[in-house]
Amino acid sequence: MALNPPVTDWQGRTVWLVGASSGIGQATAARLHALGARVAVSGRQTAALDAFARAHPGSLALSVDATEPGALQAAHDRLMAWSPSGRLDLVAYCAGHYQPMRAEDFDLDEALRHLQVNYEGALRLVSAVLPTLRAQGGGHLSLVASVAGYRGLPKALAYGPTKAALHNLADVLYLDLAPLGIGVSVVNPGFVQTPMTAANDFTMPALLTPAQAAEAIVQGWQRGHYEIHFPRRFTLWLKLMQHLPHAWYFPLVKRGTGV
Repeated sequence: MALNPPVTDWQGRTVWLVGASSGIGQATAARLHALGARVAVSGRQTAALDAFARAHPGSLALSVDATEPGALQAAHDRLMAWSPSGRLDLVAYCAGHYQPMRAEDFDLDEALRHLQVNYEGALRLVSAVLPTLRAQGGGHLSLVASVAGYRGLPKALAYGPTKAALHNLADVLYLDLAPLGIGVSVVNPGFVQTPMTAANDFTMPALLTPAQAAEAIVQGWQRGHYEIHFPRRFTLWLKLMQHLPHAWYFPLVKRGTGV
């Protein structure tokens, strides 16, 4: 069901992906560039961003640390000066930080790092782009969360809660912005082969490549979806488990993960 205005033509549209130094963000930027969009990529890895810009003519590299106060606002201002249309048609927060963590290994500094990158960075981006989107009366804001935010999962003590926060944030933003003609979406990938998931020491079912993830995300935006989750052969089971009572959910997860 289309809860957002579908994006049927990317030609000449200005899109900004934050967290595009590698992984899902970079693959999505490449896919949008191939479809004719004017792409701006941001992240902390300046060399990777510059290499992307060289390989994708007409794109813009904006090196930025999403956790640094004022950095995303400054990048936004540079982007708007660069945009030929003076518009921002789509912005996606793809930045993420993940380290497996369980209660016996709890690390406060590491947990707070997850909060800073995965959630506070998203808030900083929202603060930077909301005035532009509201003034335009259109555009699209997308937050890349995770199926780990559906319910508690082993080893996701630091990661899962930050992604759950993005789910709630996206819901509230949609309620406020949809009446203004602004699209909002939340992206919940399953396992994708990225530098983040390389930290996992367990078998990852239905593992996708970044290019496959990017294709699913772009198709979701094109179809006007609010929640974009994939691969469905994996995510539909997790969505079903959201509705189980705790007395069923906890034993099922323990049995399925061997914890």
